[in-house]
Amino acid sequence: MNMRPSVVLEKLRAGKTVSCIKINTADSRVVEIAAMCGFDCVWTDMEHVANDYSVIERQILAAKAHGTDCLVRVVRGSYSDHVRPLELDAAGIMVPHLMSLEDARKVVWNTRFFPIGRRPLDGGNADGAYCLVNTADYIKQANRERFVVVQIEDPEPLPELDAICALEGIDMIFFGPGDFSQGIGDPCNFSNPRLAETRRLVAETALRHGKFAGTVGSPANLQELQALGYRFISLGADVIGLISYFREMVAAFNALPR
Repeated sequence: MNMRPSVVLEKLRAGKTVSCIKINTADSRVVEIAAMCGFDCVWTDMEHVANDYSVIERQILAAKAHGTDCLVRVVRGSYSDHVRPLELDAAGIMVPHLMSLEDARKVVWNTRFFPIGRRPLDGGNADGAYCLVNTADYIKQANRERFVVVQIEDPEPLPELDAICALEGIDMIFFGPGDFSQGIGDPCNFSNPRLAETRRLVAETALRHGKFAGTVGSPANLQELQALGYRFISLGADVIGLISYFREMVAAFNALPR
């Protein structure tokens, strides 16, 4: 028996662009709907959202049921905080606010098995098919079929960006413009030229070292991001969709005579 292959990695390795949607709600049914609608990946969150592992487990199962990958943004904590979503069979994890090369090395050490890192070995969880995957195969397949994403969303790591992108064990560099705008002292001014410059730099550096580049975007700027080299695009969030639909319904209701 083999581990479940990653849809995201298969498409990225084939040079295709991956669609992703961020999930802020805790309901696994929302994840299932997103997967049924055709997203390649759902991004669920433990950094900003009050999700516990039982919530994350249900969301991963909902995505898997329809052949969609689940990416979990982890909390900045111990190695266990990084590997538990992987053991629940998340296809990937995203580590927020990477601040240095040393920080990146610790991420690799904690999340990759030998010979890349020293991730603690179990194999008795969902990702290893509860020990049905041979242990030696599990180690090799986990290193190959699970992806590790680090977020560049602060100016501090930029002097070491080249060395960070060169590290074996990191698959994707994800540029976060929102927090980066705070970091340069111009919150939410997305027209700041330094933002565009860093977005270009992140993709350029990632690609030079054979890594994938990811960021947030929309159908409106998708082609622009692809031209820069971004192939993993988070297109929006469930809460934005709910707001849009609810407002539309309320507006239609209020426009009717009563």
